[in-house]
Amino acid sequence: MITYLKEAVSRDRVAADDDRVAATVRDILGEIRARGDAAVREYSAKFDDWSPPAFRLSPEQIAEIVAGVPRQVIEDIEWVQAQVRRFAERQRASISDFEVETLPGVRLGQRNVPVRAVGAYVPGGRYPLTASAHMTIVTAKVAGVSRVVACTPPIRGQVPAATVAAMHLAGADEIHILGGVQAMAALAIGTESVERVDLIAGPGNAYVAEAKRQLFGEVGIDLFAGPTEILVIADEHADPFVVAVDLLSQAEHGPDSPAVLVSTSERVARAAMAHVERILGDMPTRDFAAPAWRDHGQVLVVDDLDEAFAVADTFASEHVQVLTREPRRALEKMRDYGALFLGEGTCVSYGDKVIGTNHVLPTRGSARFTGGLWVGKYLKTVTYQEVTDRDSSALLGEVCGRASRVELFEGHARSGDVRVAKYRGEALAWSEHSFTGAAGT
Repeated sequence: MITYLKEAVSRDRVAADDDRVAATVRDILGEIRARGDAAVREYSAKFDDWSPPAFRLSPEQIAEIVAGVPRQVIEDIEWVQAQVRRFAERQRASISDFEVETLPGVRLGQRNVPVRAVGAYVPGGRYPLTASAHMTIVTAKVAGVSRVVACTPPIRGQVPAATVAAMHLAGADEIHILGGVQAMAALAIGTESVERVDLIAGPGNAYVAEAKRQLFGEVGIDLFAGPTEILVIADEHADPFVVAVDLLSQAEHGPDSPAVLVSTSERVARAAMAHVERILGDMPTRDFAAPAWRDHGQVLVVDDLDEAFAVADTFASEHVQVLTREPRRALEKMRDYGALFLGEGTCVSYGDKVIGTNHVLPTRGSARFTGGLWVGKYLKTVTYQEVTDRDSSALLGEVCGRASRVELFEGHARSGDVRVAKYRGEALAWSEHSFTGAAGT
């Protein structure tokens, strides 16, 4: 049985917001399609108060910006990128090319080919979010992407120096100070100054996510992503203060970020809720965290952990943090989540910033059918076929002819027939003369 101690706002209100965002994005994309760089510049000035002579930073500008970043910040960026790179390299090693002989002389193969050009979006706007540079750019380079175009918005009209440093150290081939829908459009559609890419990766606000949705098909995307989410599973052994701190760690991403607690203990749940209210009182990012908790926070009490895991799966949350006595039980019981964080010793913030797994993850229930950003997202798994044995080709042709005619695909059938005729020396029933005469062999 589920008892709700706190519920979120109506889904109808969220849907109305979605419709408004979609209409705005559609208009912006239309303008950029029609007017290219001129429209990009207008929207950058309007939304970010940013209209420099060029959005792309030169190598000299990048060098100057990186040189001004404190040494400790650079060292921390390099350390974190090493963690991300190590995990991404292990992922890449797990993906193998292969070739198999399924019949005599019939060779089927698989290759994993990197996407040629990727747009890596690093959100910002109010705060520098260097970690997204690690997740999008380092992973793309480990996959073998030859051209990575990195975009990030200015922060209060200024170049975000730490973000630029992270992009540069991650291996970006181009760095543009450009954000929002206008960045998505420039990357996907291409303009006079931005050559289009093949795939866009990276998180963003509701407008960025909607732009990716509308552009999908014209360009590849990593995944559909909405506001950051956290779901905490807590039993009676959980520390309510830790629960509260961790819930708010994700609520501060934005006023529409869901933070959900599912607990087997009403005592722990109520104590955590009380801690949340106290912490919000002087939290520096309460302008985001407070409305996120007020409108999108939920607290559910359930009978036991099996029910807690089942309920958590119905949310299919981006981040699921398991604060229980035996957190690894979640690995056996759960299947719908973007990433699991097991035990008090870890937290979602580690995944966001430092631990090495990718933090670009599915939201809004899409964890039911997809995982997050990883090396494989930047690879195209393609196949090839080769048949060198005449008898095997004739056998395939015979079956192909019958199978194709069941589906009334006569042209397909005849492709098989000609190989049966050529390799077995049989006449073509549908030809005016034998295959030998037609082919001149």
